[in-house]
Amino acid sequence: MEAKQLRYFLAVARAGSFVKAAEAEGVAQPSLSQMIKKLEIDLGVPLFDRLGRTVRLTAHGEALVPHAEAVLREIEQCRRAVEAGLSPEHGRVTLGIIPTLLPGAGAPALRDFCAQYPGIHVEIVELITERLVEKLRLGEIDLAMIVLPLKHAEIVVSELFREPLLAAVPASHELADSGSISLARLKGEKLLLLREGHCLREDVLEACTRARADFETAFESDQLDSLLAMVEAGFGVSLAPATAVRNHTGCRFIPLEPPAVRRVGYALASGHHALPARRTLIQFLKRYPWPSLFRTQTEG
Repeated sequence: MEAKQLRYFLAVARAGSFVKAAEAEGVAQPSLSQMIKKLEIDLGVPLFDRLGRTVRLTAHGEALVPHAEAVLREIEQCRRAVEAGLSPEHGRVTLGIIPTLLPGAGAPALRDFCAQYPGIHVEIVELITERLVEKLRLGEIDLAMIVLPLKHAEIVVSELFREPLLAAVPASHELADSGSISLARLKGEKLLLLREGHCLREDVLEACTRARADFETAFESDQLDSLLAMVEAGFGVSLAPATAVRNHTGCRFIPLEPPAVRRVGYALASGHHALPARRTLIQFLKRYPWPSLFRTQTEG
């Protein structure tokens, strides 16, 4: 029995699909299926019922889940215990980050961090919040950049910065040249949203509720860039975080009045070893000049 087999087993158990699990783990689906099959042969029992394109845990599989999680946590704790003796400027950190943060806020900050600390290797995992929390809990990542609030018994969070949400309208829109607008002025427009599971969707819907602005949902996507491309094409309007505004010349990004913001922070699993390299990254993120990044993204 290998750690990789257990990791793939848990991925399939969470996804309910070999294809989705392979995509999440970044491996070819046949390779993942072979690893699971070998695990079943080694244990002498079926772990999944194959139901067409979906799978379901058998009683044997359900019994294995907590033990597989415990084994992977122990392996990660072993790695952390060894790395704890390294200097704060050397080592490895696995950072999880949500998709709406990585391109605009995460990438520039990580570029600067790697330039300042070349002895620390940063591995990036881009997933929605729910998946990042699971990986934190299992010890598969060291910390995560997410949008707050987050309430979880095993996760500790701390705020890093707050960024404005901006109205995104087509360049040809009658309000495109406004200095600021209220969401109520966009009432009745077709709203373009991220799909369920993305925290930005909840931030947008909450802002609309506070403003008592009703919209017709016209399009949903897993990619913020896709939403903004549809805004450029005139299919509707959306809201975008200030750090995500870039290379969309067919959009106009307008500050909201009253302002709407989202709280960005980092999350850690409580009780895990505090590796020196992780502490270095956290301190860097705390002192990073996030407000200047907002200005860079929105000026012009």
